[in-house]
Amino acid sequence: MPNDFRCDLLLTDARYLSPDQTIVSGKAIAVKDGLILDIVDQSACRYQADTVLSGARLLWMPGLVDGHLHTSQQLLRGRLLDEKPVIWKRVNVPFESRLDEESSRLSAELAAMEMISCGTTGFVDAGGKYPEIYAGVYEKAGLRGRLSVMTNDNPFCPESLRAPSVPAAVERLRSMKNALTGLLKPIYSVTTPTAVSEELLRAVFQAAAEDGVPMETHMNEYASEVTDFIERHGERPFVWLEREGLLEAPMTAPHCIFLSQEEIAVMARRRVRVAHCPFSNCGKGVPPTPQLLAAGVPVGLGTDGSAHGGLDLFREMRLFRGVQNVTRGVGTADSRVMPAETLLTMATRGGAAALMEPGLGVIEAGAAADLIALDTDAPHLWPTQNLVHTLVESASGADVRHSIVGGKLLMKDRELLTIDRERVRREAERLFEQQPWLRSWK
Repeated sequence: MPNDFRCDLLLTDARYLSPDQTIVSGKAIAVKDGLILDIVDQSACRYQADTVLSGARLLWMPGLVDGHLHTSQQLLRGRLLDEKPVIWKRVNVPFESRLDEESSRLSAELAAMEMISCGTTGFVDAGGKYPEIYAGVYEKAGLRGRLSVMTNDNPFCPESLRAPSVPAAVERLRSMKNALTGLLKPIYSVTTPTAVSEELLRAVFQAAAEDGVPMETHMNEYASEVTDFIERHGERPFVWLEREGLLEAPMTAPHCIFLSQEEIAVMARRRVRVAHCPFSNCGKGVPPTPQLLAAGVPVGLGTDGSAHGGLDLFREMRLFRGVQNVTRGVGTADSRVMPAETLLTMATRGGAAALMEPGLGVIEAGAAADLIALDTDAPHLWPTQNLVHTLVESASGADVRHSIVGGKLLMKDRELLTIDRERVRREAERLFEQQPWLRSWK
């Protein structure tokens, strides 16, 4: 066989979700050097590969992207939902301040296992104490992502998380940036504009622009944060950031619940990427997503981390449809205020926009081979009159059979290939025995 028809991985008898959110059948998908090399009719396929995955009952689709998660909160699962509102000062930050290197490594391993098992192939992490440790785990796991340092100089912040000075904070971000390679890239971050000094806020945004690194910070998550910002600066957050010339670097903005029309216009002008976190945010407010999309703002979905209910983005899609229908659709009798096709686009291309890498979130020749396959033969997915709709209405992360990132198989037939599930489970159980505060922490 000529080398022109050799590839690393071949998907045969493939059905896949096309960029226009329709189902295409009877294809062969050739993967080489981390990219989708070609998509051809199965009957005309001449490609050969050592690794071949076949299955007429599978549906291939772009891997999901978690636009906002907290690796450092993985061990807080089950602790947060009944603690709202404004939990991050009272619970999250004090908890994270006590994590050591071992617990941070296990947090990342547990997060990686959960993401791969649920069909997530890429993520944007909000920042923690040990991003280099997270990076080592995620690199071995084979995931694609952006990582940051938790950057805060507020006196309320525990000393182990608080930057000793503004220059030291910037230097810490730059050292993290220099340590990342391959599928992992940096993103600079501050906790939230209302939680840090104006000096630190300006310095980090300016460093991001100077270094050519994207920026990330929690935005407009609580109504009280918006009003506090207005009291401090006289303007709403996005309006002030633009006026002060701080939106030069590409920006991912998690949450974005409480937005004015003026802010939405700023976000559209500055190409701000949004990551809504439906399950985490449903007790806080409902974002103006239709207006954001109408303005051309890229919108993705995030989980906000496992502490907020797990890392299954299929669940986030389904919940977000319900929240939007109840709050935005009922008043106008519009059941399509958040259609399935839009939600799938948000979980794939919208999340990919937060990663700020070209060629993600679609299945087409030349795109990155970040792919997942769902078993559509399960009783809750078959029969169906519209598989795209059924994916949003009924699918879950447990339906994912295979996961591929950059052309590399991370999970095959539900078996994790890059992480030892049982080892991680044993070590996590031992950690909880050795550090009992993890179970009893208040």
